[in-house]
Amino acid sequence: MDLNLAVLIDGDNIPSSYIKEMMEEIAKYGNPTIKRIYGDWTNPNLTKWKKILLENAITPIQQYGYTKGKNATDSAMIIDAMDILYSEKVNGFCLVSSDSDFTRLATRLREAGMKVFGIGEKKTPNPFIVACDKFIYLEILKYQSEEDEPESANKKSDSKSNVDKITPKDIRLITSTISDLGDDDGWAFLGDVGSLLQKKQPNFDSRNYGFQKLTPLIQSIKSFEIEQREASKGRSKLIYVRNKKQKRTNTRK
Repeated sequence: MDLNLAVLIDGDNIPSSYIKEMMEEIAKYGNPTIKRIYGDWTNPNLTKWKKILLENAITPIQQYGYTKGKNATDSAMIIDAMDILYSEKVNGFCLVSSDSDFTRLATRLREAGMKVFGIGEKKTPNPFIVACDKFIYLEILKYQSEEDEPESANKKSDSKSNVDKITPKDIRLITSTISDLGDDDGWAFLGDVGSLLQKKQPNFDSRNYGFQKLTPLIQSIKSFEIEQREASKGRSKLIYVRNKKQKRTNTRK
């Protein structure tokens, strides 16, 4: 079932250059029935946002900065989120910000049974990331978009710097997750592995490492082996994965 999503954007915190990729990503998870962006629209810094709001049917919410040094935009966004929650018009939220001030909001929405997606830049503090069901990095969406389009080699090279290298810590996370789900022979259904990885680490995304899907990411790591099995209906193959058994060296003399 498609989720009805409330998309709330921190206009003071998110660059407008990500709008296309961001809205396309949100559409994968549900129907954005409410789309609002918050900021002080008298501020020249938001001029670029003004030009694209109509094209994306996003409603601008004016919030003046009454007190210097205080972020009134955050407060307005949080109040609106709670009003929307109690209206019972949506069953999910997409909070677009790189600001840790929304950590408690994400937690509260999930406590109320809402599905919460977070979208922000890689500078986003970890408390906000782990408070969401899933967190997506804007830089990765931009990189993916540029990979799909014919661009100059220099631009692609610059964008590729946003792709993370797979670390031993990442491999340990995948290894433990496969072990958690494996049967007596160690095999685990890859779909379940992906779901549990997301629960353990909301910002886990194969695209962070330059892979469109989890399968090629797993295949790129020598620590795992993959097996394809026929589905019961025979329509498509199911993919299973397990940790490769380490060869034990004979220490006897």
